[in-house]
Amino acid sequence: MSKEIIKIFDTTLRDGEQSPGASMNTEEKIQIAIQLEKLGVDIIEAGFAAASPGDFDAISKIAQRIENSTVCSLARAIDSDIKAAGESITKANMRRIHTFIATSSIHMEHKLKMTPDEVIKRAVRAVTYAREFVADVEFSCEDAGRSDIGFLKEISDAVIEAGAETINLPDTVGFRLPNEIGEMVRIMSEYTKGRATISVHNHNDLGLGVANSLEAIINGARQVECTVNGLGERAGNAALEEIVMALKVRADKFSNFDTNINTKEIYPASRLISDITGIEPQPNKAIVGKNAFAHESGIHQDGMLKNRETYEIITPESIGLVKDDTLVLGKHSGRAAFKDKLAKLGFTLEDEALNKSFERFKILADKKKDIYDDDLRALVTNEMTKATQVYELISLQLMDFTNGVPSSVVKIKKDNQEIVEAGIGEGTIDSIFKTIERISGIESHLLDYKVKSVSQGKDALASVTVKISFNSGEPAIIGHGLHIDTMLASARAYIGALNSYLSMVGMLKKRHCDSAKTV
Repeated sequence: MSKEIIKIFDTTLRDGEQSPGASMNTEEKIQIAIQLEKLGVDIIEAGFAAASPGDFDAISKIAQRIENSTVCSLARAIDSDIKAAGESITKANMRRIHTFIATSSIHMEHKLKMTPDEVIKRAVRAVTYAREFVADVEFSCEDAGRSDIGFLKEISDAVIEAGAETINLPDTVGFRLPNEIGEMVRIMSEYTKGRATISVHNHNDLGLGVANSLEAIINGARQVECTVNGLGERAGNAALEEIVMALKVRADKFSNFDTNINTKEIYPASRLISDITGIEPQPNKAIVGKNAFAHESGIHQDGMLKNRETYEIITPESIGLVKDDTLVLGKHSGRAAFKDKLAKLGFTLEDEALNKSFERFKILADKKKDIYDDDLRALVTNEMTKATQVYELISLQLMDFTNGVPSSVVKIKKDNQEIVEAGIGEGTIDSIFKTIERISGIESHLLDYKVKSVSQGKDALASVTVKISFNSGEPAIIGHGLHIDTMLASARAYIGALNSYLSMVGMLKKRHCDSAKTV
C-alpha cells in the first residue's frame, strides 16, 4: 500500500530568523535555501517580502535558484503585503503565497480591533488577491489554538471558496496539549476533507511543538510547518529533524506516512544553519546535538560495544553525521581531491567559490596539523556567505603600551587603497573594533559577541559571531569570522558585519532610486 506523503513546510528563513540574533544576509539565506532543497523540503518559506528590501531581495534571489521545492513568501492580509509577496516569487518554478489573519477572540478584540465578520471579509479579500499572483495559496488562522472551532469552520469555508488550498492551524503561543491539538485537527480535517489540506504550525513554549505536530499528523494534518534546529521566536518551533526522524524510527506507529526528506542531509543542514546564525543547538538536543550520539556511562558503553542497538535507536550515518571525521588532506593535496571531499560533505561550489575555498584551505593546511570535516564545513560556509567586500582586512597588530592600555593597529583595503589606523580600547577586542570604526567612519554598537572552537586541539579554528548595530537605530547585523587566531577571527567578523550593513544600505538606495524613476 502506498504511503501518504506528509509535506514538510520549512520556515527556518522566516520564523527561524525571528530568533533573537539569527538575522541573515541575502547570500546566507540563499545558501540555506539550497541546502533545504537538498534536504528535500517540500515548501521553503523564504521570508516576509513586505518586511524589508533585504527580505524582498533574498526571496527573489532564492526564487531564481530553487528548482524542486516550492518557494513561499508570507504576507499579512493586506494588499501591499500580498503584492510584495507575489512579485518576490515571480521567477520561482513553484510558488506559494502564505497569508494570515488572527482568528482568536483575544487577538480580534485587542490586536486587530475587528469583528469576526470583518476578519472573514479581510481574509477572503487577501486570498482572492493572492490568487491573482499564484495558484497555490495558503491561509493561516493565527492563534488557531485558542480560536473557537465554529469560527474556524466558518472562516475556512470562506477562504476555501475564495481559492485557498491549504488551511494552517497554528498554535501560535505554544499553549495547547497534544490531545487538544489532535482534537482540533481531527474536527477540521474531517470538515474540510476533499476541499483543502490541513497544516499545523506548533510553537515550543511548553516544549510540546514536536509532540503536537505528530499528534496532528495522526489526526489528519498532511502538512507540518517546522524549522531546522527548532529555531524560532521565543522558545522556537517544532524541530524538523525531530518530526522527520520520529516518523521514520516509529514506522510501527506511522506506517501509512512518509516524507520527501533525505535524512542524510539533516546534519549538514543543522551545521550550516548553526554556523550562519551563530546559534548552536544545545548539547543534548535530540538528533543534532553534539551529545546526541555520545555514550559516557560504562553500562551504556558496554552495551554499545556488543550491539549498537542496545542504546542507539538512530545511527549517526542516517542523518549524515560521519563519526570518523578526520580529513585526510594536507597542504600537498590537489584541487580534485579537495572538490571530491566537498562533494561528500554536500557542497557543490561554482568555480570562483571553489577556487577561493581551496586557497583558504591551503592557508589553513600550512598552519594546522589536523583538519576535520567541521573545519572544512566552517571554512567553506564562511567563504560562501560573505557579503560584497567593501572593506578587506589586510593585517592586524596588537600592542600593550601606555600603562597596559590595549591597542591595535589595523590595515584595511578599500577601493584598492590600503588604510592604516591605530586605536585603543577597554580590552583587546574593543580596541580592534574601535580602530575599524575609525577607519570606516560608521558608528557601531556591539550587541553580542560569541566565540567557539570549530573542532578540537590547541590549533582549533576559532569561529566568532558578532551582532552589531551600525548608525544608531538601524537593524542589528550579524558578522562571522574564522581563523586560528581568535583576534583575527574577531576582526574578520566585525568587517563581515560592516560589509553586510553597507550592502543593505546600497540595496535600500537602489530601491529608492528605482521607486523615484517609477514615479
